Amino acid sequence: MTRPFADFTAHPASEDASTETRVAAYDWQALTNELDSFGCAVLPKLLSLEECRSISGLYPDESHFRSHIHMARHGFGKGEYRYFKYPLPDLLGGLRAALYPHLAGVANAWNVRMGIDERYPDDHASFLQRCHAAGQTRPTPLLLQYVPGDFNCLHQDLYGDLAFPIQVAILLSEPGKDFTGGEFVLTEQRPRMQSRVEVVPLRQGDAVAFAVHNRPVQGTKGNYRVNLRHGVSRLRSGMRHTVGIIFHDAK
Repeated sequence: MTRPFADFTAHPASEDASTETRVAAYDWQALTNELDSFGCAVLPKLLSLEECRSISGLYPDESHFRSHIHMARHGFGKGEYRYFKYPLPDLLGGLRAALYPHLAGVANAWNVRMGIDERYPDDHASFLQRCHAAGQTRPTPLLLQYVPGDFNCLHQDLYGDLAFPIQVAILLSEPGKDFTGGEFVLTEQRPRMQSRVEVVPLRQGDAVAFAVHNRPVQGTKGNYRVNLRHGVSRLRSGMRHTVGIIFHDAK
C-alpha cells in the first residue's frame, strides 16, 4: 500500500510571489517531520506550469550549461543531463538560496544525532564560500532529460569532501500526459536489515527534498545511520524533464 504524502500547502505557485515567500509558505515543521521519518518530503506545487516549461525549455541551449553528460557512457544509467553554469537562472538561484536555510536546520540536527562535527551556516552564500575555499567551485544544479527506455541508476550526488546532506529535485513534466514510468525512487540501506524503498509520487511543479547520503534513525539503543541512494525508474513513453538543486558545489 502506498503511503500518502501530506499536502503541505493549499495554494499553487504564483509567479508573482518571490522565491522566499513561496518557500516560507510551506509548513516546515511538518516537512521536517517527514524528512526525519522517511528521508524525503514533498513540496507540492513549488513551480507553476509556466515556470516548469520555461526551465525545461532551456535544455537545448548550451549557453546555459557548463557540461553535458550522457549517462550510459559512465555507467550511470541511460539518459542525459546538463550542469548549469554560473550565473544560474534567476529562478533556480533564488530557489537554491531560499530553500537552504529551512534545510540547514534539519542538516545540523542530523549531524548532532549522528555525532558529526560539521555545522552548516544559516545562509547559502556563506556555505558556498566554504565550498569554494575547499576548492569546490563548479555549480551543481542540473537539468535532466529522459526519453523512452531511459533510467537513472541508484546513486549519491557527492562532488567533494564538503557535501550538504539534503538536496531537492523538481519535476518539470506531467506524469500520464508528458510521460509514463520514470518514478523517483529512494532506497535506504539499514544496518543488519533489508533495504527499504520509497517511491515518491510527484506531479508537475512538485519538488521532493531528500537525504543525499546518510541520515539518523532512532533505534532502541539510540541513533544509528542509514545509507541512502536515489534514482529514476525506466521511462515507458514520452519525455521527462527534472531540475536538480544541489546545495554544495563540485571540485
